[in-house]
Amino acid sequence: MSTERKIQEEVDTLEKEVNQYELVLFNDEVNTFDFVIDSLIEVCEHTLEQAEQCTILVHYKGKCTVKTGEYKDLEPRCSKLLTKGLSAEII
Repeated sequence: MSTERKIQEEVDTLEKEVNQYELVLFNDEVNTFDFVIDSLIEVCEHTLEQAEQCTILVHYKGKCTVKTGEYKDLEPRCSKLLTKGLSAEII
């Protein structure tokens, strides 16, 4: 592999990493654990275990990154969480 091609691949990898956003879920005093877990399974395609762990982190830490990825993938997920009455944002 040429040096130029290797450098281009490294640049491409870095650009992909830079374009990663985080969907962050925040704690509230309204929604139940079960509702949050079910919402994460539905909206973020979490396994039951992932959803439970994120819900516990949100409860005790106040927030948790529930999904990372490109903005175009996270935006509709964030909107759906907000529609469900959860507090979330993309950072």
